[in-house]
Amino acid sequence: MTINQKYKNRLFVGAATSVFALCLSGAGTSPVNAQSAQTNVLPPVSVDAPQQRTRATRTVRTRTTSQRATRVAPRQVNEQPAPTAPTTTMGSTRTIGTPAPAYAGGQVATGGTLGLLGSTSVMNTPFSTTNYTSQLIENQQARTAADTLINDASVRMTTGANGYDDTFMIRGFQVQGQDVGFNGLYGLISAYHVPAEIIERIELLKGPGALINGIAPGGTVGGAINIVSKRATEEPFARLTPFFMSGANYGLKLEASRRYGDNKEWGVRFNGIARNGEASIDGGNWRTGTGALSLDYRGERLRWTMDAISQNDDTKNFRPQLTIQGTVPFIPAPPSATSNWYPGTMLKQRDNTIASALEYDVTNWLTAYAGVGYREGNHEQNLADSRAGGLAGADQFGNFNAFNAYYDAYTKTVSGNVGLRAKFDTGFVNHSVNVAFTGYNQEMGYGYVSSLASTGFVASNIYNPSPLPTLPAGRPAMGKSSDTTLTSVAISDTLSFLNDRVLFTVGARHQMVKQDSFSLTSGALSGSYDAAATTPLAGIVIKPLQNVSLYANYAEGLSQGQVVGPTYTNVGAVLAPYKSKQQEAGVKVDWGTITTTAAVFQITRPSAVTTATGALAYDGEQRNRGVELNAYGLILPGLRGMASATFLKPELTNPTDPTQRGNDAAGVPDKTFSAGLDWDVPGVQGFALNGRVIYTAGSYLTTANLLKYPDWTRVDIGARYTTTALTGKPVTFRANIENVGGANYWLTTGTFVTVGSPRTYILSAAFDF
Repeated sequence: MTINQKYKNRLFVGAATSVFALCLSGAGTSPVNAQSAQTNVLPPVSVDAPQQRTRATRTVRTRTTSQRATRVAPRQVNEQPAPTAPTTTMGSTRTIGTPAPAYAGGQVATGGTLGLLGSTSVMNTPFSTTNYTSQLIENQQARTAADTLINDASVRMTTGANGYDDTFMIRGFQVQGQDVGFNGLYGLISAYHVPAEIIERIELLKGPGALINGIAPGGTVGGAINIVSKRATEEPFARLTPFFMSGANYGLKLEASRRYGDNKEWGVRFNGIARNGEASIDGGNWRTGTGALSLDYRGERLRWTMDAISQNDDTKNFRPQLTIQGTVPFIPAPPSATSNWYPGTMLKQRDNTIASALEYDVTNWLTAYAGVGYREGNHEQNLADSRAGGLAGADQFGNFNAFNAYYDAYTKTVSGNVGLRAKFDTGFVNHSVNVAFTGYNQEMGYGYVSSLASTGFVASNIYNPSPLPTLPAGRPAMGKSSDTTLTSVAISDTLSFLNDRVLFTVGARHQMVKQDSFSLTSGALSGSYDAAATTPLAGIVIKPLQNVSLYANYAEGLSQGQVVGPTYTNVGAVLAPYKSKQQEAGVKVDWGTITTTAAVFQITRPSAVTTATGALAYDGEQRNRGVELNAYGLILPGLRGMASATFLKPELTNPTDPTQRGNDAAGVPDKTFSAGLDWDVPGVQGFALNGRVIYTAGSYLTTANLLKYPDWTRVDIGARYTTTALTGKPVTFRANIENVGGANYWLTTGTFVTVGSPRTYILSAAFDF
């Protein structure tokens, strides 16, 4: 079989597998659109989400939930009622089942799962959280989770579309793709890109989440991201969506969902996508074949889920990154966003996941739960680099020395948890208690060979790149490089007083970190670390009014020390784990159809630096202080919106160079804004317009604070139209333009940079069957 034939087979694997999903829908498929084809239909009106079950109490008394689970605008006369859904998991001891209902406007949910704290309302949470819905993801035509998360001003990307991975920055600290959770567990979703097609909810927690989610594999301290997978909906449906994206990238999505049984207790859902074409890099190509199968069972006491995901990406001329010399007199202008200054690079990424979770109601107030999953990830790439021949990257004119390398790697990850959740009263105090054990193990290995040992490097320029040096034939042999085991035991209790007007959360997690590193050639143990630490949490919510929540928290984060990679002189060393600390206070106000939040926070953590000898080490301290403002909901009937602003001071409080004390950290902007509107055009049923503005202030090239990158603004617009006139079933046409003005700008973490995505056109037509 030829390479071309292999590519074609992979490209259409999603479509071929989809025949099975189409059969699930059968002749009995309902015309009701699972994700609300009518764009002006609001979520169902309800007051006080019903409790899942009667709580066990020492003193029998009647309690009502003071926090309203859903606040939405009164339904307009011309709006159709949404189908009735089972009771939400929010506020119960369950997390498997129907997620928290959407808030007014449908773009954001009223709550979400929060690790150790369970499924809870935003207004009852002593943290800053946002829960994006699949409705928003679809209407903005996101390709990965990153395309949705930038709706929050506290989240920015340091990598661009069609790059190696999605690396986030939350509250000024990096969050790597490997730190994105999947249904509450780390390590089970692709560490490169999370495809939007498999996502029901994106749950964003801002601030350290060590107690809530456990220690993050990549050392995240700025926030946590959790992906909630799609499950079978109440109404069966099948949907076929052909799409086109500039330049000349096209493909097909297929979704199918159906429930079986007398009480619809069994559910099956399939989501698949196949794409091919140039995408955002001139002369490049992005091929994808992804399939996700979800099964679930919901009985009277027992609930079970299973997810199987296969994700395959092949990218030719993927989006490059390079280093700019820290001593340049001025920063070079960014080259064209469609260019690749490492021509001829290739990237192949493979991810396969199988995961399952189970919950059982032992009593009407106690639920036992467990989850486990396995993921195997592999990548092959050309890892070209701009640091060669005595130059530490590009100069002010974009000149640099490029060398070529093969960098292939694999990971094998097992992740799981087991625990008990309980709700009970002791006198006038209500308790929500969770006791949990989590475990995570990942074996990692890689193979690396560069042109420096054979053909050397070439002089190049970001505006006129040279061909990369040739590499020896054949891929490098991969050897085991590290084995990491993270385990923890945790307990939390949310105490509720005065009919839920005061909620006090306390908890602690004792975490054990064991890391071993190995020689790639001999397999011998080259470094080891075995440590334990306890991270506490305390949070309080006070409701002076029914719709107002004042909150504060103190949280600590624990990050495992990383195994130093091949570009440093202390390659193979294992750095010690480190702690970060957060203090935060804020106010949330639910005005009925609009929710506003304001928060002030401070996060401190050790800084990672490259020493004079080229070694990676932790030295000094960075303290990020900030203010966050956020608003979302239904502004007027048919007009949905969200807006956020973040003001940040990323200060070096204890730098290695004492003259830099008080300077800003490199690559961290001090102001960011995001805002978007979605409007149902009056008089044209099913027609809607949307737009989004993203602004990011300039950040410093180095901690010396001598040069600053320019600020940048990106504008996105879109339109959609839903009709039943063509087939008798809903058909939704969507058209979006991202970066309308074609702005060229740097995405940076300091001296390490890439360019933002170019102007991008996205067209699709979703046909329901």
